[in-house]
Amino acid sequence: MNTQQSNSLSSLALQKFKKNFWGVLSFWFIVACAFIAIFAYILAPDHSQNANQMHLSIHSKPPGFSTTMLTIPSKIPTTQSWLNTVCFGTLNRDTETPISSYTIQNNTLSYMPYSEGITPLEKTIPLDRFNADIESIKTNYIQDKTFILGTDKYGRDLLSRMLIGIRISFSIGFIAVFISLILGITLGAIAGYFGGKIDAVVMWLINITWSIPTLLLVIAITLALGKGFWQVFIAVGLTMWVEVARVVRGQVLGIKEMQYVTAAKALGFNHFRIITKHVLPNSLAPVIVIAAANFAAAILIESGLSFLGIGAQPPTPSWGAMIKDHYSYIILGKAYLAIIPGLGIMSLVMAFMLIGNALRDALDVKG
Repeated sequence: MNTQQSNSLSSLALQKFKKNFWGVLSFWFIVACAFIAIFAYILAPDHSQNANQMHLSIHSKPPGFSTTMLTIPSKIPTTQSWLNTVCFGTLNRDTETPISSYTIQNNTLSYMPYSEGITPLEKTIPLDRFNADIESIKTNYIQDKTFILGTDKYGRDLLSRMLIGIRISFSIGFIAVFISLILGITLGAIAGYFGGKIDAVVMWLINITWSIPTLLLVIAITLALGKGFWQVFIAVGLTMWVEVARVVRGQVLGIKEMQYVTAAKALGFNHFRIITKHVLPNSLAPVIVIAAANFAAAILIESGLSFLGIGAQPPTPSWGAMIKDHYSYIILGKAYLAIIPGLGIMSLVMAFMLIGNALRDALDVKG
């Protein structure tokens, strides 16, 4: 296939994709989610690491809940670069306390902690703690705060946890799909191109791996590697390469018989060049579609593992773990605590499935 024909087919596929409303909508939704994932700590109301500011006195509050928040500065200074803040959040040693009222007199700030049902004891803080004048204290340290999606059972901002949780879903998708593509394309191409005993060995490995339930295999690998962030990525990636390998093998079996591959062999090109320059570029269209579907599957698997408690570990925000923490609230009249992260998972998975369907139709240039 020459370069001009390849470019024309790519242009045709792009034009067909642009005409697919749901595919284009899903693409921009995924781009928006990726932007949120990168700048989550800037966009989130709670900039602390893992959005882990707990306020037990205002736990499980409904969306739109507002209260007055007093910030008590820490005596330990913190220095942090802008890049570190964007990547990992603010190393916040200050203490946030919901309050119902406060007074300032005699160089002392007196406040009543927020409480429902009981009258709390009044607490006092010397103004020297703030190292600021009274007006600056009122402006910078005493602010009304609104929790747009409410708070979870620990009093953490649910919106911030949702935004930072996107990082887990995108990370698991990208890394797991990357691992599966590297393994699947390599083994599939080798098996299809060389055939014989090499093909038999690879197919045996594929059939063995495919015969084990995916979730069970992921759990076994996760338990072997240990619980944690990166262990889940590796475990999911090592279970998703099988379908890629089978598709690539099937494509290579047909393409290696084409005339341009025979001509490349006659010109004396080595096997590596023939596979990478002539065979694989003409066999990757279905792999792109599978990659989109695997991205969605990886998000679901990670959510399931987090729900079981062997995925991303607390306090790292994960949509699956958020559902696990709050599923019992469904029967307590606060179902939104589990429904909101569930909707996040559903919308992101649906977007990748829709874009996969759109890519399948667009890359079917013969249709």
